[in-house]
Amino acid sequence: MRGSFTNRIGFIAAAAGSAIGLGNIWKFPYEAGSNGGAAFLVIYVICAFVLCFPIMVSEIAIGRRTQLNPYGAFVMLSGNKRWGIVGVIGVLCGFMILSFYNVVAGWAFGYFLHMVGGDFDVAKDFVGYTTDFWDNLFFSLTFMLATALIVAGGVQKGIEKWSKIMMPALVLILLFLIAYAFTLDNAMKGVEFYLVPNFDLVTAKTIYTALSQAFFSLSLGMGALITYGSYMNKSENIVSSAAIVTLSDTTVAFLAGLMIFPFVYFQGLQPSAGPGLVFVTLPGVFEH
Repeated sequence: MRGSFTNRIGFIAAAAGSAIGLGNIWKFPYEAGSNGGAAFLVIYVICAFVLCFPIMVSEIAIGRRTQLNPYGAFVMLSGNKRWGIVGVIGVLCGFMILSFYNVVAGWAFGYFLHMVGGDFDVAKDFVGYTTDFWDNLFFSLTFMLATALIVAGGVQKGIEKWSKIMMPALVLILLFLIAYAFTLDNAMKGVEFYLVPNFDLVTAKTIYTALSQAFFSLSLGMGALITYGSYMNKSENIVSSAAIVTLSDTTVAFLAGLMIFPFVYFQGLQPSAGPGLVFVTLPGVFEH
C-alpha cells in the first residue's frame, strides 16, 4: 500500500525541508552580496511569490492528482508516453544538483569537525581546503550515506521524521546567531547593506539571478514537489500548504542574510566574496 504523510504539518515540514537548505544558508547570502544586497532581496521576494508560488501549487497538484512519480505523472496527464521525458528531465536535474550539493554539504561537515576540534585556521585557506581530494571524497560520501539512510526510512519514518527535527533546529540556530551578530561592531552597516535597497545597482543580471535563485531554492522543476505531492493526503489544502512552504523558505533565506552580513562587516570582508562567503565568515566570528 502506498504511504502518505501523517498530516499537513508532516507534508509542510518535508516540503519545506526540500526547499530550505544550502540554497538558503550558503547560496542566497553570496548571491545577494554579489548583486546589490537589499535590491536583490526585494526582487527575490517578488519572484518567489509572484512567479514561483503558482508553479509550486501546480507541481504539488500534479503529484496528488496522479499519485505517481514525475515520469508517470506526465504520461498519465498527457496520455502520451513521450511527455514522460519532461518528468525524466526534472529527475535528472535533481541528480545534477545532488552532484554538487553533496560536495558543499561535505565542506560544511568537514568545517564542523574542524571547528569542534578548535581548528579555525581552515577558514583562512578556503580554496586549499575545498581542493583537498581526500577530504572532499570522505565528507561527500559521508553526506551521501546519511541522505541514503534517511530516504531509506520512507516517507513517515525517514523524510518526515527528520524534517520535523532539523527544520526547527535550523531556525533556532539562525535566531541565536542573528542575536549574537547584532552585538558586534559595524553590524548595523551590514544590516543597512542588506535592508536598504539601492535600485541603481539593479541590472538584468540581478533580476535573472534572483529568479534563478528563487526557482533553485524552492526546488521547482526537478520533480521533488510532484513526488511529495503524490504522498499528500487528499483532504489537505494545496494552496495554503504551498504558501506556508514558500513563506518558510523565503523567511529562512532572509534570516540567513540577516545573520551573514553583520558578520561580514564586523570582519571587514567584502559582501561579494562569492561561494566561500559563509565558509570564511562564520569560522572567523566563532574564533573571536
